[in-house]
Amino acid sequence: VYKRQGINAEYGLFFLIMVKDSRVTYRRRHAYNTASNKTKIVKTPGGRLVVQYRKKLAKGPSCPDCKISLPGIPHLRPKEYSRLSKREKTINRAYGGNRCGNCVRERIVRAFLVEEQKIVKKVLKSRGIKPKN
Repeated sequence: VYKRQGINAEYGLFFLIMVKDSRVTYRRRHAYNTASNKTKIVKTPGGRLVVQYRKKLAKGPSCPDCKISLPGIPHLRPKEYSRLSKREKTINRAYGGNRCGNCVRERIVRAFLVEEQKIVKKVLKSRGIKPKN
């Protein structure tokens, strides 16, 4: 394949350079350049250029409260999670695999403080003192 390359646009001087043909054909029947049909061109040991299909990048699970990616859980495509055992998909604690550790700690502390507040109100009521709020 020849490509026209310009030296000086004022005088219209051009020369031809030899360019290696890098066109390749898809190996599957899907012909459009969509997100599921991304490719990479690879040169084989025989010198041929062939197409290798790229996999979609997996986002992985994230904490719904603080939106960070959950540590300890691999970022895989949905079908690949079905091939993992349960211990590889979760973390061994309350809300493991759903909430991050900081958010779980926050929830536990909040629940504890609410219970403490209830007890304080009960004690004040039994003593006949009116609570502030």
